[in-house]
Amino acid sequence: MTDNVSLGMPQLPAPPYPADVHARLAEDAKAIIDRYPDSRSALLPMLHLVQSEEGHVTRTGMAFCAEILDLTTAEVTAVATFYTMYRRKPSGDYQVGVCTNTLCAVMGGDAIFEELKAHLGVGNDETTEDGKITLEHIECNAACDFAPVVMVNWEFFDNQTPESAKKMVDDLRAGRTVEPTRGAPLCTFKETARILAGFPDERPGAVEATGGAGPASLVGLRLAKGEKPQHRIVHPRGETSGQEGE
Repeated sequence: MTDNVSLGMPQLPAPPYPADVHARLAEDAKAIIDRYPDSRSALLPMLHLVQSEEGHVTRTGMAFCAEILDLTTAEVTAVATFYTMYRRKPSGDYQVGVCTNTLCAVMGGDAIFEELKAHLGVGNDETTEDGKITLEHIECNAACDFAPVVMVNWEFFDNQTPESAKKMVDDLRAGRTVEPTRGAPLCTFKETARILAGFPDERPGAVEATGGAGPASLVGLRLAKGEKPQHRIVHPRGETSGQEGE
């Protein structure tokens, strides 16, 4: 039987959250809204909040945001569909994003992505049958010094190869501990969403965990500060190795 959606007919209103879930989220929403002079400015973290509840932004979640912020569901939907960090369908505990932008791609990102698709048996923006991994290709992670880069729930895995990436997803699916190259320890996508909503990360050592930028980025920072540039590492054509320009 053809459903109303495929015929282009309006959907029924989204079902509300259960009363206890609504009350809990409303309390969290108040803490978010209190940070802003205008309540509608709280929409982005609010969407992360409802995403932390079910692992993606549901119609119920968008209706909740509209209700709390006195917006229309069309206004909320316009924002939720614009940003790729908001998932619109059920997804895995671990969002594995492979950078396929220019530098990562030529350094091996395209090969990693193709290998992972075959290894996991999923396509782009698809989730494994066990609900553990959602695979997607993503744009620049601003970590070009460490290309090719893979991110898991927005934590960095630098200088990856097809073999290291396959081992990493296998370990995640098996429940083994996987440590990012830099940054905080991994947590689930729902937990990540709650942190992105602005709530404290209470895991021991997570806030203190960090990682520095790569050498090329640091050279750029020194140049931006007006410091004397370093000697050239790669010499222009026509110059010998003994000619080091400033």
